[in-house]
Amino acid sequence: MNNQYVRREVFCGNTCHELKRFWEREIGKQTYYREYEEYRLGRSALRKLREEWRQRLEAKLRLPNNLDETEKRANVGR
Repeated sequence: MNNQYVRREVFCGNTCHELKRFWEREIGKQTYYREYEEYRLGRSALRKLREEWRQRLEAKLRLPNNLDETEKRANVGR
């Protein structure tokens, strides 16, 4: 049984380490690309613009409601 393990280790010696190194590099590249993309999106003005437009739209939608309420109050006072 020991011969099987020795053979496997000898057979896999350089190949296993090369495969491991290859996949570690690939994972490292993917991690770098993902982190860079998150950083880039964080610096993007698009998120800020969307937030500003959302706030404007909410304010615009609230405006007619506020006018209706002020008219009702004015009519109640008459």
